[in-house]
Amino acid sequence: MVIVILGVLAVFVAPRLVDKQDLYAKGFHDETLAYLRYAQKTAIAQRRTVCVIFATNSLTLKAALNAPTGAAVSSDCATAAASFVGPKGESPPFLSAKGSVVYSPNPTALNFNGLGQPTTSAGVVLTTRSTLQVQGAPNTITVEAATGYVHD
Repeated sequence: MVIVILGVLAVFVAPRLVDKQDLYAKGFHDETLAYLRYAQKTAIAQRRTVCVIFATNSLTLKAALNAPTGAAVSSDCATAAASFVGPKGESPPFLSAKGSVVYSPNPTALNFNGLGQPTTSAGVVLTTRSTLQVQGAPNTITVEAATGYVHD
């Protein structure tokens, strides 16, 4: 009888745990998409470089103190960054994943210049997924190289 009860629990409880992680991954994907769009729009509105700094399961937005000049745009946020209010009213803007959700592969940084374009010439493809995710496709975010357009 105990084995039957454990079998029934395994059938109904295990998929719910995986589904919860998938839900966290999708939510983190949507929030990351919103933060990247916010970073691009802030860069355009304030005419300065906005940096998106990634960790394994979080991101932080920072803005350069001065308008970008020359080719050394990527170093503006590394030396001195101005804080600004994020999309949820936090300062500095910070987003952290819930559960076992991570960026895969782990990106290092992404900068938007004053025109809203990413400073990398190849664009960026970013994936969010749960480390427990065994089914379904990972959630992918693309930042276009020429325009900085952020989309699924």
